[in-house]
Amino acid sequence: MKLIIGIDEAGRGSLAGPLTLSIFAAPQNLRNKLIKILGGKIKDSKKISPENREKIYKEFLRLRKANQIDFNVAHTTNIIIDRRGISYATKLGIKKCLNKLEHTNCGKEGSPSSFEKCGVIRLDGLLKAPEKYKNQKTIIGGDEKNIFIACASVVAKVRRDRLMCRYAKKFSQYSFEIHKGYGTALHYKLLKKHGLSILHRRSFLKKLIK
Repeated sequence: MKLIIGIDEAGRGSLAGPLTLSIFAAPQNLRNKLIKILGGKIKDSKKISPENREKIYKEFLRLRKANQIDFNVAHTTNIIIDRRGISYATKLGIKKCLNKLEHTNCGKEGSPSSFEKCGVIRLDGLLKAPEKYKNQKTIIGGDEKNIFIACASVVAKVRRDRLMCRYAKKFSQYSFEIHKGYGTALHYKLLKKHGLSILHRRSFLKKLIK
């Protein structure tokens, strides 16, 4: 049975921390079950409360343990974003995620070609997979139109938020647990007070660099 592979990201517009890409793979016949897990409607993860995202993610973990689905993430650091740009970071994250998936599920047969034959890829927004993956389609607003992209969106958001909360313990002066690195009024206030940390994207904050 063909796998449907959804790809989405979290943290593109953040001022600090990584860009997180997520890939979510499941058979087509699991579509209705996944919609039910998301609360009966295909939703962008940002429109789901943090508490419900965590509940959904735990259900995904249960399904993965039962070998019904697979998913993984790739974090691309702020250092790479500053050196190579956000577009490069996005492409790198997608490549890493797909490479991981090729070694599981239908990728077990041992080559990218076997993986390509059994899976179709659906990506959110303007994301694109490497050209070798012929059966791919980018969907504008895909996280509210395609359940597999929506599931990838939840995974990306949960995993990145968890990471930023861990960073908050080390860099407590920036309150990353509240804003997750995005450009809120609180974040800018703390940046002006404390300056930039090693987690901040200097290419996004040139006006604050003295």
